[in-house]
Amino acid sequence: MYVCICKNVTEKDIKRAVRNGACSISCLQSKLGVATGCGECRAVANEILENSVSRNGTFQLAQATA
Repeated sequence: MYVCICKNVTEKDIKRAVRNGACSISCLQSKLGVATGCGECRAVANEILENSVSRNGTFQLAQATA
């Protein structure tokens, strides 16, 4: 499913970025460009990010090293 039409970012792209270490919307913006155009996708991108991070344990790792 396309999440960001402006930058052609899919749900799969976001999940892949999380597996590769992205743990915030800022990381996704930097790596994928998501939510940097019109901004309509930000809420959905953030929801996918949060769900993916909690499943992958990235959030816990990021908190432990912060």
